[in-house]
Amino acid sequence: MSGKKTVNVGLIGYQFMGKAHSNAYRQVNHFFPDLPVEVHMHTICGRNEAKVKEAAAQYGWKHVETDWRKVIENPDIDVIDISTPGNLHAEIAIAAAAAGKAVFCEKPIGNTLPEAKAMLEAVMEHTVPHAVFHNYRKAPAVGLAKQMIEAGELGTIYHWRATYLQDWIADPNFPLVWRLQKEIAGSGTHGDINAHIIDMARHLVGEIDEVCGLLHTFVKQRPIAGEIDASLGAKATAEMGDVTVDDAAMFLAKFKNGALGTFEASRFAVGRKNYHRWEINGSKGSIVFNLERMNELEYYNEGAADGRKGFTVIQATESVHPWAGQYWPVAHILGYEHTFVNLLADAFAAMADGKPISPNFIDGYENQRVLDAVERSSETRAWVQL
Repeated sequence: MSGKKTVNVGLIGYQFMGKAHSNAYRQVNHFFPDLPVEVHMHTICGRNEAKVKEAAAQYGWKHVETDWRKVIENPDIDVIDISTPGNLHAEIAIAAAAAGKAVFCEKPIGNTLPEAKAMLEAVMEHTVPHAVFHNYRKAPAVGLAKQMIEAGELGTIYHWRATYLQDWIADPNFPLVWRLQKEIAGSGTHGDINAHIIDMARHLVGEIDEVCGLLHTFVKQRPIAGEIDASLGAKATAEMGDVTVDDAAMFLAKFKNGALGTFEASRFAVGRKNYHRWEINGSKGSIVFNLERMNELEYYNEGAADGRKGFTVIQATESVHPWAGQYWPVAHILGYEHTFVNLLADAFAAMADGKPISPNFIDGYENQRVLDAVERSSETRAWVQL
């Protein structure tokens, strides 16, 4: 890799997303050897010194820090990756942009629309690269879907139909982790997983014009959480606390291009673990994607001969499919972690070429506009135009 520019990364946050991002930084040059940069895992940051040192050793980071401000102040660091709970995103991103750092951030970029706007304004004002981790865009099957839509293979798009279903908090005794507290997370299911299908809809179908939504909380109180773990859970204590976010979110949408959309997200869909499924119906055909079978894209061709019509399963693992050729022989499937690697490969290539990264804070802000409009619609019980 001699002759390549070195890019030093500072990662703030070390738990679930920190683990996913760490793996991607560690692997991106291995699977994308032609990248014009060499990515170095410089510093990982977290408030618990013992835990963050353990994470650094496990994931491969060179340095450890407990104050995110010192990471931003370090002149050797080029990229600030924000993998913290949402209440810290805006402050860190704005400071990083002001320091001239590239800013990569987990979604949603802000806990509120004003925060997202301030973050976008900061990266634009300081002309720094910016990215948001809507990594599901980077599954090869999704890349194929994007190509098919842009080539006109679906014709005029009429319907977007999406669900993102989980069940990890369906037990009312599951503890009150930070994701269930509005002051930290901003929202519940809505911002956590509805944000993903909103981003995917914008990516594949287009901008949303008007929404009518409903947010609901099934369990109002839970045991206060003790020590949290590296996944989504924690140990419960005997004390109870209020749940201040939604457990389920759903809305209808009208797209600017005339298409209609339905969105449903829930953490109470018992039996569904990470069921991110969407379907697009157009005048010439339909496509279906399910994250739990993320290497496959179902395709219905209305132009097929009579007697030969039906949904075909395309396994998007051939070298002609986006990103797939960087990994294994055909049908040696990719996993969740590869979507992060693919996102970083695209991000670093764009940075090296002086081009905008996709998805970026503009996408983050536009997604936040939809999240905000749905929340206002739920409060007013009325359609809200963006």
